[in-house]
Amino acid sequence: MSTRRLLLAGLLVALLVAGVGSYYASSHPDGLEYVAGKTGFMDSAEDPVDTGSPFADYGTKGVDNERLSGGIAGVAGVALTLLIGGGLFWVLRRRGGSVGDVASTEPPVTADLG
Repeated sequence: MSTRRLLLAGLLVALLVAGVGSYYASSHPDGLEYVAGKTGFMDSAEDPVDTGSPFADYGTKGVDNERLSGGIAGVAGVALTLLIGGGLFWVLRRRGGSVGDVASTEPPVTADLG
């Protein structure tokens, strides 16, 4: 299997898990919310900074169907992660330098002092 086919298959699986798998996600609170409720510090929590985000709280603003909203947010999260990660990889890979710039794997040669 070629590298391109492997990457495309991985992308497809990630999008399917994010879009379809989120349909079956638990409606129970996540671990931090669960512990906060059990230990009694849930009331002291402040609103997160992402409350104005279109994808806040694992959903999509403006989509009334809760499961569809979560699926869209999941697919958008995968896409954004791949775009940012792939972009950083591409920029860092293209920064220049040649094969000779890579450090040698051989141990350094020391001068015989005596």
